[in-house]
Formats: sequence, structure tokens, C-alpha cells
Amino acid sequence: MTDFDYISSAQRTLSIEADAVTALKDRLGNDFITACELLINCTGRVVVTGMGKSGHIGKKMAATLASTGTPSFFVHPGEASHGDLGMITPNDVVIAISNSGNTSEVVTILPLIKRMQTPMISITGNPASAMAKAAVVNLDISVKEEACPLGLAPTASTTATLAMGDALAVALLEAKGFTPEDFAFSHPGGALGRRLLLKVDDLMHKGDDIPTVTPDTLIKDALLEVTRKKLGMTAIIDPKKGLVGVFTDGDLRRVLDNETDFHSTSIEEVMTSPGVRCQSGILAAEALNIMETKSINGLFVTDENDQVVGALNMHDLLKAGIM
Repeated sequence: MTDFDYISSAQRTLSIEADAVTALKDRLGNDFITACELLINCTGRVVVTGMGKSGHIGKKMAATLASTGTPSFFVHPGEASHGDLGMITPNDVVIAISNSGNTSEVVTILPLIKRMQTPMISITGNPASAMAKAAVVNLDISVKEEACPLGLAPTASTTATLAMGDALAVALLEAKGFTPEDFAFSHPGGALGRRLLLKVDDLMHKGDDIPTVTPDTLIKDALLEVTRKKLGMTAIIDPKKGLVGVFTDGDLRRVLDNETDFHSTSIEEVMTSPGVRCQSGILAAEALNIMETKSINGLFVTDENDQVVGALNMHDLLKAGIM
């Protein structure tokens, strides 16, 4: 084992990068406001570009903007000189990233961006650079020192750039009144998206798959319906399909304890009435909350006339990733 002090090295790196981010707070002013207004008034897309490590940060910045309500994508500046510049239109806003502000691949496309009259925001550590001068506004992400002891590897500067990108994205998110539901539409495959988008109507069993019997059905026949539909319950409905009661595995246990005759007793005599139900159109997450609150494993879904239109259980919610 080496005697090198890894912990002290890591602590020094974190301190330098934390100071770099903290220093950005005092620089926020009219330039930041102008940048936000350019982005919020953009009628096209926000196009982020940058080379090397700045490019990697730019890809993350574009992804964060896109997922928080500001349509955005990344264009590699080298590829832009070989055809990808066609992705940029006058309706867009360009965010160009470079710590030096003089990255040749980015500087090469500046006159073309200007010719298209596409407004540009530069994020640099050099306000006197070619990029900063060509931009409508420059956001200063200069740092006192890099965490790299050689002063070569971009470390504190890329962290500051990343933080500035997040500051832009969050400021725009709040200014637009972006909601959790809006976020879910950008993340339909994630757990949050499923909880905020999926409704009981998307998951429930419908039509002939709904277990139903009438009040005069004998318990033995009701149990056959429970078994056939495999939901661990059945609805007891009136002639208009109105829900008058439910019979579940829990009810069955109580019937067994009371030694009730399955062959001569109607389901109406042992059902739970009126039974727990939920309205069609509610979020599946709300249905889950009802089940957990009532300590039950299934629910029948009813319409505005209290007619049964669906059924779902915990397994359906688990399979859909709601829980």
C-alpha cells in the first residue's frame, strides 16, 4: 500500500470546485437576465455547442434544458463545419461553451452563426475572447485555479460551467411555471412519469374481464367467477351495472370462519357493501393510495353513474411500475 494521502487530495479538489461554483453567485447580474430572456423568448430550439470537455458539459446542458421545458439539442462544432450547421436556424439561440473562448472549431463557425442572425450566448472564462465578443451576452465562468495540480485538466472550470447550465435551466423552469406533470411528459419511461401520467383507465381490466355477479348469486357460483377472472374479488352489480357490493378473499375468510353454507347462501348476504371503489379517470397512483389506506389488494372502477367499468389490483400496479 502506498502512503499517498488520497483523502486530502480529494478534499482539496472538492474545496477548489466548491469555491469555483460559489464564486459564480456574485457574477450573476444583467448578463444572466439577458441570457434567460433570450432563451425564454426563443421560438426555435436552443442549440448547444462546445469542443472536448466543454462539449461533454454541453451535451448534459442540452439534455437538462430539454427535460425541463426548453427544447434543446447539442451540435458538435467540428461536425457543424461539415454540414451540421444546417441544424441551426435564425429562430434558434446558440449557447457556445469554451473556457478559453478561443476554441478554433467554435470560432470557425461564429461568422456563419452571425450571418444567419442567430443570437448567441457564450459561456467562457475569458470575457475578452473571440467567442465572448461575438455573443449577444457572455456568462463568465472563469476560475481562480483548476483542481488539477498541473493546471491542465479541466476540472473546476467544467464544474463551474455545468453549474451555470443548471442555473439557466432551473431559472427557466421556474419562470415558465414548469410542473411535475410537465416533467413527466418528458420522462414517460421513468417512475415519476408513470406515477404522474398513467390513469386507472390505462391499467384496469375491462369488459368481460371484469368479475361480476348479481346479488342473488350463490356463494359457490360467485367463487367460480372469482377464480375465472383471477383478480381475487368480484363485484356485485344491479341490473344497471351499478356497484352494490364487493366480495374479496378477505370476505371469503370470514365466510369460512362462520361456517356459512356455500350452496344455499347468496352472495348478497356476505358481501361488503357498498364496497371501496374509485372513479374512472383518476391517476393510478391515487388508486394505489386508496388501496394502501384501506389495506385492500383490489379496486373496482366506476363511472359518474356508479356503474362498474373496470377492475384492477396491486399486481396490475406493480407490473406497471407504479409501486
